[in-house]
Amino acid sequence: MDPKLNVSIGDEDSVRVNSSAIIFDNGRLSFVGQECHRLPSVLAKLYGPKVISLDLSYNCLTTLAGVEQFPKLEELVLDNNQLPDSTTIPSLPNLHTLSLNKNCIINLDLLITKIAHQLPTLRYLSLLGNKACPNQLSDQDKDEEDYQRYRYYVIHHLPNLHFLDSSQVSAAEREEAVRRGQFMRIMRPKNTNPEEDTSSQRSIYTPLPSTRRDGGDHQGAYGRCRYRYSGKHSEGNRFIQNSDL
Repeated sequence: MDPKLNVSIGDEDSVRVNSSAIIFDNGRLSFVGQECHRLPSVLAKLYGPKVISLDLSYNCLTTLAGVEQFPKLEELVLDNNQLPDSTTIPSLPNLHTLSLNKNCIINLDLLITKIAHQLPTLRYLSLLGNKACPNQLSDQDKDEEDYQRYRYYVIHHLPNLHFLDSSQVSAAEREEAVRRGQFMRIMRPKNTNPEEDTSSQRSIYTPLPSTRRDGGDHQGAYGRCRYRYSGKHSEGNRFIQNSDL
């Protein structure tokens, strides 16, 4: 850490950088918990070519602009920021570790494509706490099966990974990812607005007769049923016999 550093970097970065906010030691640069929305340019100017590990966690980053000025970077920690799907990932040919826990990443396919093109030597990736990572940290409706499918899918597209999130990629996972990983994509519902009226969509798929009846009409419908109940947690089909009516 440079005790003499007390630099105002102006309107471009909208943040004042003091010596206590920056820790630099043996190629490792830490700038944590400063609530900045972008990387202060002064960090790259002072330390860029010297940095191997960069920790920018617990800020409010919405862009990675400026990270490309750290050409020797091998480790990048971006946990607890606000990075969205539109984030441009710079080309970092030496980067082997990328931690993106608890950001605003939803589109897994887009992120994987960027990583494959821009980070060819990546070995460790962590996405916990993002919607793109389907586990209970980001979505209580997801379960272990959803998460395992996600792992197969990511490993298939990034076969050089050794670690994904908090665990090592096993030989069995790698084999399954090669065999079926491309089909393991976790689908998200397109309609995320709970207030949106979906009654018209529901009526299209209803198994009930299409004609409306008055409240006093209790006539039953006979015939072979073409519909069955099936779901992720189904206990089996439900049948109603004529004698039960």
